[in-house]
Amino acid sequence: MPYLHRSLRPQLHPVPSNARTVHSSGQSFEQLRQGCLESGTLFEDADFPASNSSLFYSERPQVPFVWKRPGFWQHSEWLDVVIDDRLPTFRDRLVFLHSADHNEFWSALLEKAYAKLNGSYEALKGGSTIEAMEDFTGGVAETFQIREAPEDFYEILEKALKRGSLLGCSIDILSASESEARTPFGLIKGHAYTVTGLDQVNFQGQRIRLLRVRNPWGQVEWNGPWSDSSPEWHSVNPEEQRRLGHATLDDGEFWMAFEDFKTHFDKVEICNLTPDALEDSALHKWEVTVHQGRWVRGSTAGGCRNFLDTFWTNPQIKLSLTERDEGQESCTFLAALMQKDRRKLKRFGANMLTIGYAIYQCPDKDGHLSRDFFKYHASLARSKTFINLREVSGRFQLPPGDYILVPSTFEPHQEADFCLRIFSEKRAITRDLDEDTDIDLPELPKPTPQEEETEEEQQFRALFRRIAGEDMEVTAEELEYTLNAVLQKKTAVKFKKLSLLSCRNIISLMDTSGNGKLGFEEFRVFWDKLKHWMNLFVQFDVDKSGTMSSYELRTALKSAGFQLSGHLLQLIVLRYADENLQLDFDDYLNCLVRLENASRVFQSLRVTNRDSMHLNINEFIGLTMNI
Repeated sequence: MPYLHRSLRPQLHPVPSNARTVHSSGQSFEQLRQGCLESGTLFEDADFPASNSSLFYSERPQVPFVWKRPGFWQHSEWLDVVIDDRLPTFRDRLVFLHSADHNEFWSALLEKAYAKLNGSYEALKGGSTIEAMEDFTGGVAETFQIREAPEDFYEILEKALKRGSLLGCSIDILSASESEARTPFGLIKGHAYTVTGLDQVNFQGQRIRLLRVRNPWGQVEWNGPWSDSSPEWHSVNPEEQRRLGHATLDDGEFWMAFEDFKTHFDKVEICNLTPDALEDSALHKWEVTVHQGRWVRGSTAGGCRNFLDTFWTNPQIKLSLTERDEGQESCTFLAALMQKDRRKLKRFGANMLTIGYAIYQCPDKDGHLSRDFFKYHASLARSKTFINLREVSGRFQLPPGDYILVPSTFEPHQEADFCLRIFSEKRAITRDLDEDTDIDLPELPKPTPQEEETEEEQQFRALFRRIAGEDMEVTAEELEYTLNAVLQKKTAVKFKKLSLLSCRNIISLMDTSGNGKLGFEEFRVFWDKLKHWMNLFVQFDVDKSGTMSSYELRTALKSAGFQLSGHLLQLIVLRYADENLQLDFDDYLNCLVRLENASRVFQSLRVTNRDSMHLNINEFIGLTMNI
């Protein structure tokens, strides 16, 4: 049926069977196609309608478009993109990508699928060749400035071609006027060429390294040494010429000496393909591991190493390199960090963030590394620069061992989803060093008999009697008055008035008798706890602002016995921090009371020797009402 189309990758490989369906109906391409066949109707895509909203998000069309019918991989997963075949036209001509053959529509349909994936045609504006190469193949890109390329650059290109990688090259331009300008050697400036082969040939007793380049125009070729009609070929025997496929045809493809290539071209882009994008018969394949993550403001968006106080809170990925490259002492790998969905979010004002990463030697201890580690240890390697591209990638060679890779935005507090991919010659292992939730709370002390109380305890009892009255029990109202009176005198902390609800939560935590009040022993235990929490607040308020930042909170909670996962820390920041990511003491106190209350309830209800518990509906509602 020609009226329902699914985007295909280059090389005509079918979309993998495990591609995730992204149509709102939840149906796959085949299911939608079958429905159209059964109903005898042409498919119309409600997800990407034939309207102005699918064309532009920030402007109106300059001319009235008419939508007519002719008669992907994204972020580390394959997507099955379903479109209808309505295309925008003006005066019966396609407006955007089109073929010279007016009856050929595959390129326009492919472009429409790509536009749908990114939200609109306008969202495709700008970018780079390598970005499209990645999206249509699932590969990972690396860019080499030829004048800065490593000594083994020829071997890098050779390995890339053996793995089926896509290679492009180009000549830089200094101004728009130079675009498509021809050099005296027949090369086009600012033009995308393809590298299609490498080989060596015997020439006057020497082995000459050659590189084959193709101009996608299908014409206009290099006219220097080793070009199609150059005299160098006269010294090469016919059998060797046939092996190299040498022919004097103006077909856009030509050989040139590798040294000349390095002189005349400025940049090489390599798109390294994943195993699922290669033929099964491919001799050499990369091993690929993928890590999905997020930078969340106030929790995991710590910025680069320039911001030491927050850098350590970024996601940390442990990378284990276990096998050396064949015949080498080190392990080669590519690390590619991609920020996700920025084109799709353009309509909401989102731009590309400036991103990068650093790689550190892993210390002997396990777990999320603290601020002090990064204060005293330099990185072993890093991305070449922090830059506002969709993806930042680099090639590294390190000895076998364990490393910590820290992906980050340049500035703190910038939010985005990201995908980190590791391409390695031998298998590498990665895992997130997010903290496991672990609660370490002391046993509540047993009451001291009144006759054995120390003088200090007797003085505290007298204080308690003045607060509680003759019944020797403190209500929520009495606790509210007392705590607010005490905290007002603490100049090292800022706080808003504690609410009655906060004091009821405190009583819920400490009330062992269940009467909604605090007896003397319950109050005394809480008072000691309050002093401890207050000392932690002052200790970890590093800038002595009287408030606690969300990053300072993380270390304070750990010292209080609460080691929390990144997800739980995010929830706490959302609930208790203000718009500047700061907590007053009352927010901090409420957070600790709620955490300890929930932790003690869990400990009392947990299944023996297991980190789980089973509740019926009454127990669940009772639990949620009391936390």
